Amino acid sequence: MKRLPLLKPIDNLEDAAVLDPAVKAVQKGVESVIRPQWLRDILHGVPIGHALHPLMILAPAGAWLSAAGLDLVPGTERASRMLVGAGVISALPTAAAGFNDWSQLHAQQQRVGLVHSAANILATTLYAASYVQRRRGRHVSGKVLGYAGLALVSGGGYLGGHLSYAMAAGANHAEDVPHLVPSGWQPLAPLDDVPERTLQQRYLGDVSVLLYRRGDRVSALSAKCSHLSGPLGEGTLIEGGDDPCVVCPWHGSVFEIETGEVVHGPATAPQHRFRTRVVDGMIEVSLPG
Repeated sequence: MKRLPLLKPIDNLEDAAVLDPAVKAVQKGVESVIRPQWLRDILHGVPIGHALHPLMILAPAGAWLSAAGLDLVPGTERASRMLVGAGVISALPTAAAGFNDWSQLHAQQQRVGLVHSAANILATTLYAASYVQRRRGRHVSGKVLGYAGLALVSGGGYLGGHLSYAMAAGANHAEDVPHLVPSGWQPLAPLDDVPERTLQQRYLGDVSVLLYRRGDRVSALSAKCSHLSGPLGEGTLIEGGDDPCVVCPWHGSVFEIETGEVVHGPATAPQHRFRTRVVDGMIEVSLPG
């Protein structure tokens, strides 16, 4: 079964360069407002290991969908109004998390994301107007505005799904590494060919591996950034203390080289960490599990 023809215009959004000036302006605004790194990390979802925005969507969408159902039942005006108001309030932090993620995406993803956010902003505006009308006792117009808002937020939700699944924004782009690496210990590079305290990239079949050597101790990570496949082999090394880190050159995600754990987003999934050993002067690696 083919995809519905009416959905094909969505593909055109990905290449709609006419949206780029607006994208740049909004991106600049987001980066100027959401400045503390700790706040950006929380909004990205670093502490929970995956994007926070999809979880937060449940609050406004659930409240508004429930209000739409209650609007069909007589005598539920007060409960519906409270749900509409709760949805409007919860939409604000949800939008903050979404814009924070959106600001660190590729151009095609940002174009679709901009239309997605515009639909949701307009939907939230309609729901705010719906709440005001309900407070004034104008329940019919409040319901009409609510259903219009629900239609818009549903369309925006479809674009959000397209962004997340068809365009893989927010997905772990290094998830395929365990399926591509042979099992067991694999020779990778002679120890003497790997300079100390520098980032070195080698290949294990089709999988790029990032190496960092201190004496006979070698750390190895998947060199494809889990955020959007950025080349960590071209990243910046941060040394200091016992936990050197690598900074992705594309969007600035920071990972501990020893463990692969995320230090700062936008990445939320850790890098795959290889076990290493040196046998007869050859570095060998093995992916746990």
